[in-house]
Amino acid sequence: MKSLTSRRARAIVVALAAGSLALTACSKNEGGKSGTDSKKDQKEAAVQSKAVTYADAAASTGPAPELPGAKSGGTIQVYQEAGLSHLDPGQIYVSDAGQVANLLFRRLTQFKEDDKGNVSVVGDLATDSGQSSDGGKTWTFKLKDGLKDANGNPINSADVRHSIERLYAKFIFDGPTFLQTWLSGPDYRKALPNGGFDGKHLPATVLDTPDDKTVIFHFDTARPDLPQALAMAGYAVVPEETDTKEKYDRAPVATGPYKIQSYKPDKSMVLVKNTNWDPKTDSVRHQYVDGFNFQFGVTESTQTKRLIADQGEDKNAIQLTNGVEATQVQDVVGNPEVNKRVVKGYQPYVMQLTFNLDRVKDKKVREAVTYAVNSKALIAGEGGVYGGDVAPNYFAPTLPGYEANYDPYGRLKSPQGNIAKASEIVKSLPENEKTLVFAYSNSEAGQKRKVAIEDALGKVGFKVVSKEVDSASYYEQIGKLNNPYDMYITGWGQDWPSPGTVVTPIYDGTQVSDGNANYSHVKDPKVDGLIQKALTQEPTEAAATWKEAHHYLLENIIPAAPLWYTKQIMLSGSNIGGARYSTVSSLIDINHLFLKS
Repeated sequence: MKSLTSRRARAIVVALAAGSLALTACSKNEGGKSGTDSKKDQKEAAVQSKAVTYADAAASTGPAPELPGAKSGGTIQVYQEAGLSHLDPGQIYVSDAGQVANLLFRRLTQFKEDDKGNVSVVGDLATDSGQSSDGGKTWTFKLKDGLKDANGNPINSADVRHSIERLYAKFIFDGPTFLQTWLSGPDYRKALPNGGFDGKHLPATVLDTPDDKTVIFHFDTARPDLPQALAMAGYAVVPEETDTKEKYDRAPVATGPYKIQSYKPDKSMVLVKNTNWDPKTDSVRHQYVDGFNFQFGVTESTQTKRLIADQGEDKNAIQLTNGVEATQVQDVVGNPEVNKRVVKGYQPYVMQLTFNLDRVKDKKVREAVTYAVNSKALIAGEGGVYGGDVAPNYFAPTLPGYEANYDPYGRLKSPQGNIAKASEIVKSLPENEKTLVFAYSNSEAGQKRKVAIEDALGKVGFKVVSKEVDSASYYEQIGKLNNPYDMYITGWGQDWPSPGTVVTPIYDGTQVSDGNANYSHVKDPKVDGLIQKALTQEPTEAAATWKEAHHYLLENIIPAAPLWYTKQIMLSGSNIGGARYSTVSSLIDINHLFLKS
């Protein structure tokens, strides 16, 4: 995940026919080989993929395999520019909090990956990845023995039920909605308006907990992707006894190997060992280090300088979701001793300039902006070829259905923008449509993007009024239906390898509401119809439907201008052991770390 402008909608799962996409080419720390050849990188992202498997009880039983050379003890320093978006699991859908969630929280299922790029779904709190029946409409999970939260309280099926039902409450507005809509439809909040806090529950015909160890889901249609959806951080368990509703976002109770000792929002957070976590119940996580010391407000450039210098406590440091600052990329890749401390890979995100269709109603305006934007300048601000590639459309190279040459606006031929074409369109516009309000994040990256957008659109006759937004609450602010902005940069990556996890959350008209990911507020009957059609088809049939929806959106509606596909390059200190690129998180694998000495 990129924490700020890459919305974290990403978890690798089984794609029934196409197979899933694990970015195996970049799963290991291989120095500077990746990043200099865009076509090669894209080919590896799409082709070097292996199917994700559903694991049995044996693979779900802990402890996790020991890491070669791993030692115990010490504290890892973690640098991050922006504060965390959320700590309440039900609100987590962005990469920064998603990384932290891997240390703090457990869910029914989890992803397990090895050094060869193989990824499987294992039972986390559950004994296995789930048992389906009734043609995939019913899923049963059994809880492991010996599960406790950080307070020492047993975790049982009532806690799982509560964790799901609380997602129906109005104060949960920023997390995934797959499970809720599968269980209760698009207007799921009406099924349980108070989120179970009033003693009411979903009927047993929907969610059943017949005993302390059993959780049964009943759907109206087959849901083969359920084990993968449940592996998302947004579906982690919140113990019922200690749920403080809105306040939980600042002081959650841990169920993973670490717990929060102190937290000063936007400043610092200290994690220490959770002594009630039992490694015998966990086949994925480790507890090698004594804790993690998070420092927020450390700019990307400062992080990079400190990690290049590699002095003192910086030897024990990692970047959380930030990467090597663009102007210092060559200082990193050009120095063999520094470069060997890099992890990098292709990410699933498509960065785009999203339009608020409630405000930018004229399609010609959106068309002119799409021709005008300068992907080359934006990518330069991300680190050049190490930071991203030009995006001609809305589907990333990691997604089944990706069309490398589908380029209706000539982005590949004119990555710097088609100034003549855009200027011609702008001349035909009324004066009042030539001023656009642009929201940007107040991070270093956000500042660079602001300059690139203002410059590109100014050249063709637009006046850009830029409005700064706090980076920690960026998605919350642009996610409000009545936000005062005409456009904003957003990034989205698949929740699992299906176009349905891209098209549905960000373009489904039934999901236009505060906190949802339809940031453009698209409400189009044809798009909605194609989405519903594709969701009922087998993947091979659905591929053509998703393609039709993709083309219709980009050519007939233009809810966003595609900008670039993201890559990640991250640096860690020389005393960090186990550093590797995670094909699940698209970041450094935070579950795989220790200190060498």
